[in-house]
Amino acid sequence: MKKNIDYFLSIIYLVYFFLILLVFHPLQIICYELFGQRTHQKLVQVMNFFLLYGTIILGTSLKFINKTILPTDRPIIFVANHQSLFDIIGMIWYLRKNFPVFVSKQELSKGIPSISYNLQKSGAALIDREDGKQAVVEIAKLGKMIEETKFSACIFPEGTRSKTGIMKSFAVGGVAILMKKSPNALIVPVAIENVNKLNPKGYFPLVSMQNLRWTVLSPIERSNKTPEEVVEEARRAIAEIVEK
Repeated sequence: MKKNIDYFLSIIYLVYFFLILLVFHPLQIICYELFGQRTHQKLVQVMNFFLLYGTIILGTSLKFINKTILPTDRPIIFVANHQSLFDIIGMIWYLRKNFPVFVSKQELSKGIPSISYNLQKSGAALIDREDGKQAVVEIAKLGKMIEETKFSACIFPEGTRSKTGIMKSFAVGGVAILMKKSPNALIVPVAIENVNKLNPKGYFPLVSMQNLRWTVLSPIERSNKTPEEVVEEARRAIAEIVEK
């Protein structure tokens, strides 16, 4: 019975999801061309509000916990565990005052209405996982951009999502490049819980009645710390929430 409900609600939500992408795609183009990047990003935030809260169709409950006051006058490097595409939707909306921009795989920048256009125009680091030099250049460009604009970078050091919710090891390289190119950036861990349970087998069927949670943790003081120490401190802080 539960599986039948999941199939039915998944169809409704996914139709809704793609309609939102189709509606916002031309709006993004108009907004970016006429009003520029910052206004475009505000429109993207509105789009992600609809994508996120549309999950109520699935009986999903959403919770955002912020354990710190996030500054808006300096860049931030958000370091998070990775469970699903829906991680990003929640972060774009909940962290909207800091204009989050993502490190993303290159493949997502083509062929997906709204999502691909946003990745192309937001300043996201679009990396080729098979080309280490290209990835370094892209992440460095993102670090420089957030330093200049006071936007924020979001990076998932696990690299790929954890379908089980059990955290993988955190790679240091991407965070280290962002720290170097944005010396004024604050490092803030974000713990993401239960989002993997929404789509454990891909994007159909989705699983209804899940409790999704995003928790912004205390910033990490980076003075006199190596990138390795910063990343390990972020990993431990996130693990205390996710793997409690």
